Amino acid sequence: RRSFTAKLIVVNIVKKMADSKQDEKCITAIRCLSIDMIQKANSGHPGMPLGMAPVAHVLFSRIMKFASSNSNWPNRDRFVLSNGHGCALLYTMLHLCGFNISMADLKDFRQLGSITPGHPEAHETDGVEVSTGPLGQGIANGVGMAIAQAHSASRFNKPDHQILNHKVFVFCGDGCLQEGVASEAASLAGHLRLKDLILIYDDNRITIDGSTDMSFSEDVPARFRAYGWNTLEIADGNDVSRVETVIRSALDADRPTIISLKTIIGFGSPKADTAGAHGSPLGVENVRITKKAFNTNPDAHFDVPNDVRQYYEEASKRGTELEQNWQKQFADYKKAFPTEAAEFRRIFIDRSLPKNWKDCLPKYSVDSPSVATRVTSGEVLNALAKVIPELIGGSADLSPSNKTELKCSHDFQWNSPDGRYLRYGVREFGMAAIGNGLSAYGLIPFAATFLNFITYSWGAVRLGALSQARQIYIMTHDSICLGEDGPTHQPIEVLPLCRATPNLVAIRPADCNETVGAYIIALERSNGPTVLCLSRQNLPNLKASTPEAVAKGAYVVQQTVEDKPDLVLIASGSEVGLACDAAAELGQSSINVRVVSCPSHDLFLEQSTDYRRSVLPIGVPVISIEISSTFGWSGFAHHHIGMRSFGASAPAKDLLKKFGFTINDVVTRSKQFLQDSQSLASELKLHSSLGVLECQYDSI
Repeated sequence: RRSFTAKLIVVNIVKKMADSKQDEKCITAIRCLSIDMIQKANSGHPGMPLGMAPVAHVLFSRIMKFASSNSNWPNRDRFVLSNGHGCALLYTMLHLCGFNISMADLKDFRQLGSITPGHPEAHETDGVEVSTGPLGQGIANGVGMAIAQAHSASRFNKPDHQILNHKVFVFCGDGCLQEGVASEAASLAGHLRLKDLILIYDDNRITIDGSTDMSFSEDVPARFRAYGWNTLEIADGNDVSRVETVIRSALDADRPTIISLKTIIGFGSPKADTAGAHGSPLGVENVRITKKAFNTNPDAHFDVPNDVRQYYEEASKRGTELEQNWQKQFADYKKAFPTEAAEFRRIFIDRSLPKNWKDCLPKYSVDSPSVATRVTSGEVLNALAKVIPELIGGSADLSPSNKTELKCSHDFQWNSPDGRYLRYGVREFGMAAIGNGLSAYGLIPFAATFLNFITYSWGAVRLGALSQARQIYIMTHDSICLGEDGPTHQPIEVLPLCRATPNLVAIRPADCNETVGAYIIALERSNGPTVLCLSRQNLPNLKASTPEAVAKGAYVVQQTVEDKPDLVLIASGSEVGLACDAAAELGQSSINVRVVSCPSHDLFLEQSTDYRRSVLPIGVPVISIEISSTFGWSGFAHHHIGMRSFGASAPAKDLLKKFGFTINDVVTRSKQFLQDSQSLASELKLHSSLGVLECQYDSI
């Protein structure tokens, strides 16, 4: 018996030695492949991949469940690289694990048109869940995914059918934890007890400027314990056995977990433990020295030993088997719960909206009560929430003002994860970034605050647009008409900012019907965010408005007589009603005025040249009216009635008088402009370039 026990001990020791050698070979291959990519591109960040290679190896080969043959498998573990500058490591892992990233793609790192860009882009690269790079946002994305997982599991899982039981893993660095968005998201995650979220912190104590001793001396685990997180620490990031043990212990936590992993940036290189390893290639000779330190051929480039490839092929096969077993489980689930299975497939596999979802939309007419578009928005949102169960979101502590509370559901909290209303607190940036995570998971998020405060969120709004992430931003109090709160709350430059952002559609509806149309656009746009800009004050319903007209971006709502107009007044939102009233008075002076409602510059510019010219005829003077900066209107109008300063604190009616947004102001300026246009006819050329008007002078 003693002899058998001794032999067993020897066998185990030999196996551990073999495993250790295999781990070492894999980790070395990961490190060398990563620095080869960066050196060939002569651009990139080698320090993080060299330091984090061991934990990446453990996570992808032993712990995470994924299927490279079906990277959209709904029950896969999610992986987010918040410190996205280290993406050479991620691309290496995805390549080794069989995702659609070839060796040629690795060699094309950071080159024009490659699928291995300088920071991860979800819509470009197989296996990349979210776009990261601006630090800290990946943490918030991970929180969004964990919320989505908890909510969806509570809705679809059954006692004997756990079809969603995955984890969300996030890598982050010192820079991520210094960004405010990380604090916002981590605080909310602790409050919500998101137990399936695991954050692995690359604690290398180096940033671009140098040692974090200069700027970042807080006790990170203590900070996260205060948030309500489970905190774990690993003293040596190269201790593979310890890394695996600690990560596995986090899998059963009852709250989110942060693992503080002590690493050495640029491990093994001459630049190790210095800022020089962070954001520049090591250099040809330093790459050789580093490879020698890892006891591998310094002259071999993009080399992956066969046994390393086989090791990861086995890991990939295990993932494929897990996915295939899940498909069988889902087939059983479908038999037992056909309605839920069909809904699950629609949301997470087909990613389509329910059939006939538009039938729920409320109807409005010119005789409907005049209400603020934020009020109409609340009515439309609640109607949609009843028939689109994946619609989930909340407000940054402005629910009564934003009118976003869902009557058909309740709050999402740790003990009610089936709820669909999120209490974000005063965390605008975190809210938008969490929403991007919800969107990446497959839900349809909405986020609400005042329009002026979307600028608090802007980093996430922009990244969502780049990522093609559908999110509905419900932005109320859209002008100086919010009144007494004053210029700190009144948006002036915000609409031009939204309109200037690629792949983002801003819509400022003028009445109830246009608000309905705005929601239709927002839901049907599956490849980018939509900003709804909504009034605080009541607005009249227009006779000619329809939900369908919003899709055109701009359309004619009123004209004095049918002949070619003498003047076009083009406006958005609350100023469309003002334009209609001014046009009626101008008509008393025999001026034929066309009024155009322009809820969306973005959508109008997508229309054909013929349509745009039919709305804004060549040779007809155009005046824009909007209680916002006039920036951006020069593409449509020759003269602008808008804001050229910040607002003021006063009742709305007094502000409208002060800043020139009364019927009399519009009539007076319109007549003056027409007079000036006639007297300066020789200098004024009214013409069109693809339907966009240009003027030879700047009309004040």
